[in-house]
Amino acid sequence: MTIRALVFDVFGTLVDWRSSIAQDAKTHLSPLGLNTDWGAFADAWRAQYQPAMEKIRSGQRGFCKLDELHRDNLDTVLKELGWQHVDESTRQTLNLCWHHLEQWSEVQAGLAQLRKSFILAPCSNGHIALMVHLARHNQWHWDAITGAEIAKDYKPQAVVYQASAAALGCLPEETMMVAAHSDDLLAAAHAGLKTAFIARPDEHGPGLGESVARTPVDYSASDLLDLARQLGCK
Repeated sequence: MTIRALVFDVFGTLVDWRSSIAQDAKTHLSPLGLNTDWGAFADAWRAQYQPAMEKIRSGQRGFCKLDELHRDNLDTVLKELGWQHVDESTRQTLNLCWHHLEQWSEVQAGLAQLRKSFILAPCSNGHIALMVHLARHNQWHWDAITGAEIAKDYKPQAVVYQASAAALGCLPEETMMVAAHSDDLLAAAHAGLKTAFIARPDEHGPGLGESVARTPVDYSASDLLDLARQLGCK
C-alpha cells in the first residue's frame, strides 16, 4: 500500500536535546554559582523521562502533558544534586527550555523536501503546545500535530501511533514512523506502521547514539535528506 504520511519522533530524531539542554542549564544555573558537567545534567534529566511516563502507561497516574513530567523530573534532579535552593522562577525557565531545542543541521531542509510528497506530522510524546513552539523556533511546517496528547497515552503504546495515523485520515499501513530509536520503530511496526530509521550517532554524546537500526525497518537513512532521496522526493 502507498505511503501517504510520515510521522516523526522529535526528541533526538529532529532536535539535539542533549546539547540544547546542557547549554541552557549552564546559562541559567551558572549565575547562581552552580557548576557541574552540563552534559551529564542533561542526561540525568532525560533519564527520568521513561520512568515518569511508565507510571502513566501502567495506569498508576492519569495522563498529563510532558511539561508536568519534565518539571517533576527537574525537581528530582536538582534535589539529587543538592540544589534544592534553586528558585521557582529559574525552575520554570529551565523547564521551558524543552520548547526551544535546536534542530540537527539538515532537518529544516529535509522536512521541506519530504513535505513535497507526503503529509507530515510529529508523533511525539511532547504535547501539542510544545510541538508548536519547537516548530516555530526551528521553522518547521507541519500539516498537523499528532502524538501523545491526541491519544492520551505515551509511546510506545500502540494507540499513539494508530491515533496519529487516523487523525491524518490514513490507515496505519499508509503511515510511516520516522525515528532515530529502534524501540520506537519496533513499537510502530507492531502497531501496523511502516518504519524509517534515521541515524543520530551523537544523540547521547559523541558516538553514543544509534548509528544503525537494531530492528528490521523499511528504510534506513543517514539523515532526513538521505531519506528524501530514497523516497524520490524532488
